[in-house]
Amino acid sequence: MIDGVPDDLDETVVRDPRESAAVLLERLVELGWTVAVAESLTGGMVVSSLVDIPGASRAVRGGVVAYATDLKQNVLGVDPALLEAHGAVHPRVARQMARGVRDVLGHDGIPADVGIATTGVAGPDPQDGQPVGTVHIAVSTPLGTRVDSLVLAGDRDRIRREATHIAIRRALAAL
Repeated sequence: MIDGVPDDLDETVVRDPRESAAVLLERLVELGWTVAVAESLTGGMVVSSLVDIPGASRAVRGGVVAYATDLKQNVLGVDPALLEAHGAVHPRVARQMARGVRDVLGHDGIPADVGIATTGVAGPDPQDGQPVGTVHIAVSTPLGTRVDSLVLAGDRDRIRREATHIAIRRALAAL
């Protein structure tokens, strides 16, 4: 478990965030897959965690920090009606961000193999009617898309760090 979040990974995966990023990259390279990241809540922390690992360029395509709602729509292709109805902090927004970033950061018309997306409320104030700590993490692969909706405790920094680590672990679980 990570702060009350069920861990669906096997016990061979280490719990240190840096090591989790290294294991994710190792598995992506083994598969010959690439990864692209779309971040709102985490503001670049997920892709930064990945590129901190030597050799990351073998799998990391890049990242989009779509902090503003209009960027989620205009860059990542999130449905404007969804954003209008529910705001940016919604599981379907995370799903569309993860799928969209695969296309946006693909190469020669071929999408990235894995898309990771984060959206949520780190605080200090609620957003879109959602309380602080609300987090939606999506991972999209050719096999499908999974969204996890969580409520994390702590201050702004802790929520963002935990969301980053969980996003990397969820990507590992998807492989």
